[in-house]
Amino acid sequence: MIKYIIRKFIKDYQNVNNVHVRESYGILSGVMGISCNLFLFLLKLFVGLYINSIAVISDAFNNFSDFGSSLITILGAKFSSRPPDRGHPHGHGRYEYIASLVVSFMIFMVGLQIVRSSIDKIINPEDVQLNTLSIIILLVSVSVKIWMFHYNKYISKIINSSVNKAAAYDSLNDAIATGTVLIATTAGKYVDFPMIDGLIGLTISLLIIYTGFKIARDSVNLLLGSSPDPELIEKINTLVLKGKYIKGTHDLKVHDYGPGNIIASIHAEVSDDVNIVDVHSEIDNIEKEIKKELGVNIVIHMDPVE
Repeated sequence: MIKYIIRKFIKDYQNVNNVHVRESYGILSGVMGISCNLFLFLLKLFVGLYINSIAVISDAFNNFSDFGSSLITILGAKFSSRPPDRGHPHGHGRYEYIASLVVSFMIFMVGLQIVRSSIDKIINPEDVQLNTLSIIILLVSVSVKIWMFHYNKYISKIINSSVNKAAAYDSLNDAIATGTVLIATTAGKYVDFPMIDGLIGLTISLLIIYTGFKIARDSVNLLLGSSPDPELIEKINTLVLKGKYIKGTHDLKVHDYGPGNIIASIHAEVSDDVNIVDVHSEIDNIEKEIKKELGVNIVIHMDPVE
């Protein structure tokens, strides 16, 4: 279904290296996220209030935080697609990592709020009134979140987006959380343990906080400049060493300025008795091949050796 939606709404959808196409993917996923999360928030809030369950209400506000996350996804897509300028010669791609960090803070704050409500529910437990309609609604919620996990994961792979990857696993956590709520509230009908609702709410809140922490950690690593993927390093070295006059390589440096904007440099060792014009032409071809195959803008420096 997601492939059909992408073909329907994104022009030139296969050209994922184009900044405007990437922006369209981000906006599309954000709009779908807003629609789904707003729907789920209202649905779960109604059910939670109706059956008097802090666990379901907590789950509803978790979806409301996801609604805000989807807005951040759209803003991140818009800002990160801005072209380079004098102050930012390598573009604005890292706005996407900042957007992921903002999303993590929102998730974290919602988790802390739910901790407080859940502890209050544990201290002052109340009966939960579950019925068939509530069970059906919660099952629908789980299905929607599983679909959201799959479409966000698919888009994150297509455009290499940290924001969509964060949204995917947040959706998976939501599906697990709602499933846990459903099991716990159903069990509560047959087991005399009034605190179970508050305990499940607390468990969900801790899961939400952990998700926020994990997304924040990954975003900060990208902003600070984490070590490049070893597989990418190996591929770059392999492509350079395939060159006609290349005898060795060293001093490979890789800088990530946002998805689709990786800049690298490497020193290539060449024989000192080879025609420099021929070597320069071969290096130009290698740079173009790396750009085509890996999407990396690379500068290769020649180092003459005996």
